[in-house]
Amino acid sequence: MSVIDRFYRAFAERDADGMCACYHPAVHFSDPVFPDLQGPRAGAMWQMLCASGEDLRIEYERLDEKSARWNAWYTFQGGRAVHNLVDASFELEDGLITRHTDRFDLWRWSRMALGPTGYLLGWTPMVRSAIRRQANKGLDHWIETKGLPELNR
Repeated sequence: MSVIDRFYRAFAERDADGMCACYHPAVHFSDPVFPDLQGPRAGAMWQMLCASGEDLRIEYERLDEKSARWNAWYTFQGGRAVHNLVDASFELEDGLITRHTDRFDLWRWSRMALGPTGYLLGWTPMVRSAIRRQANKGLDHWIETKGLPELNR
């Protein structure tokens, strides 16, 4: 089984430790919300998402050796249902993921997650920046409460 398959199977089981085991220690992760997470901070993000996503459901399809398409269904803060469609690309070294880039339509996501505000303003740089700031603030808090101060920026 490939490292990408192991990663998504662990994700589908909300097994963040299994996901992190697929990452190289110096991994670089990027997506529209978290554009620059490196090393253990990327793993902490998956731990936070898996722990908080009580109704999280994941399905994936391998496209080739270095890419996948996946879907996530979950309830966002405030009770809004989200179905996120994501295209992922990977770089591998020594059987581990060294670079992981997820691409999705942030405006589409914001319309589901934020409701009318996302629909009207989710495409604007101001709201996109606010989404990123809030997400990173949440990650900082998660790292702090889990006793991982060495991961703080």
